[in-house]
Amino acid sequence: MKHSMIRTIPAVLLAASLAAYSQEVSQSGLRLKAPRAIVALPERAPSAMAASVHPLATEAALGIMRKGGNAIDAAVAMAFVLAVVHPEAGNIGGGGFLMASLASGKQTVIDYGFHAPVGLKAERFGDEASHGVGYPHIAVPGTPAGMGLAHEKYGKLKWAECLEPARKLAHDGLPASQRVEMILKLQVPVMKGFPETAKIFLKGSDQPLKQGDLLVQRDLAETIARIQKHGWREFYTGETAKMMVADFRAHDGMITAADLEGYQAVEKEPLRIMYRGHPVLVPPPSAAGGTVLAVSLNAMERFELKLGMEGSSEVRHLQIEAMRIGAEARVQLVEKHRPVEELISKDFATEAVKKVAINRASPVSSRARGASGESPDTTHFTIADSFGNIVTNTYTLNGFYGSQVMPKGTGVLMNNYITAQNIKVIEPGKRIFSNMAPTIVLRPDGKPLAAFGTPGATTIPSTLMQIAVNLLDFKMGLRDAVEYPRIHFGGSGAVDAEPGALVFDVAEKLRAMGHTIGSGMRSQGDVQAVMVEESGWKQGWSDGRRGGSVKGY
Repeated sequence: MKHSMIRTIPAVLLAASLAAYSQEVSQSGLRLKAPRAIVALPERAPSAMAASVHPLATEAALGIMRKGGNAIDAAVAMAFVLAVVHPEAGNIGGGGFLMASLASGKQTVIDYGFHAPVGLKAERFGDEASHGVGYPHIAVPGTPAGMGLAHEKYGKLKWAECLEPARKLAHDGLPASQRVEMILKLQVPVMKGFPETAKIFLKGSDQPLKQGDLLVQRDLAETIARIQKHGWREFYTGETAKMMVADFRAHDGMITAADLEGYQAVEKEPLRIMYRGHPVLVPPPSAAGGTVLAVSLNAMERFELKLGMEGSSEVRHLQIEAMRIGAEARVQLVEKHRPVEELISKDFATEAVKKVAINRASPVSSRARGASGESPDTTHFTIADSFGNIVTNTYTLNGFYGSQVMPKGTGVLMNNYITAQNIKVIEPGKRIFSNMAPTIVLRPDGKPLAAFGTPGATTIPSTLMQIAVNLLDFKMGLRDAVEYPRIHFGGSGAVDAEPGALVFDVAEKLRAMGHTIGSGMRSQGDVQAVMVEESGWKQGWSDGRRGGSVKGY
């Protein structure tokens, strides 16, 4: 009889109206009630939040916001700091996509993706320019232009102030992290042939930095100082550009002064779909990953997903099928140039889902595959400020330390993004397609709910689709949604799974349906996420898979 007298009240939604911290009962007879209890708590703060792969980058973003800067200023600071402290992927010589939800109510995308050099010669490569290092593999970088455009339009603080944390860290040095030591050991065979890079990271020979060694990057500090003084265009037309072009010319590279001068970051409208009543915003092409994510979510929405079904063979089967449909849509976009508006329509998903059987794997297409050489070694960060702005940004060098090239005197690691596509589909002088897909989910009333993104190449849309489903269908708290084990299917071959993602009986049922399950288990992605509660408080979580950093105030 006691239990029948317990009264319920709505949970004070510390988890953004999706889950309560727990389903607690008081002596008063009142209880917190929510569809799902949180297993592990995210970070939580009243004003601002930043999540990235490195604590010094997170601290830099918070420091800028404490000085009165907004999320755009903080994103500029974080992007440049990551180039110093997380050089495997953080970058100045790379490119990416920035998505912002602004306090004004506007949502926007800055496309600063990679441009192929005008003089790109496909005959210099094999059928696929995969895993390449060296000068031919460098695409025209977009990071300085992208951060510059975002700051010019939406920043508050002075440009030089936003870059100062990165300049200081590069000049003074910082202790190399465990991650730096671990990845550099893998890079020695390909990096030691590039003296400028080896001078910084391999002690001038073939001895990688160890955890705790001082990582000093004086040339990079001077480059950042020039960009501070003269603005972001200095990278493309100033002294830095002259040094890069001279080095490219000396080593038979394909990027010219005209390529650098002609580069433009572009502001675009996000693609928008509805999922379970929530607007979901993803970047448009050249971010093909946004299209794949939108198509996959549209496919998932055709099915009813009940609380408690997460991880079941039924749900995993549907997620695999949605990933297959998304991968096939990528081929339609990139190779057949089908309009993105058609691909992300509900009609496209409805037709595609008609071919899905509830208990049988669909036939796969050998053409439904991702970019041939795009590397999972990217990085992502997400920031929310006290003014109501949110930024979520994915950018990359492509492979670890990119091309391994550091143009003499610049300290800037250059990308190897020409390897990210089959060389046959790269057009000289044009943007190169990417799987990056920074994502913002809005509440039904249009206010921001969550922003997140991840590295992972072709796994990016798969990871982000599962995050959205975990939040909106299975009512997980932010940390639980990020940490839940993931799967990936690229449209052909085997289904890949993290440990715990396909427990034994689930895997057996999927095999019985006709799915091929990969034998290896590996980590997938590195999500950096922020959520905004109805009260205005911020939640954040940095994926444990690569040991990131989330902090707020």
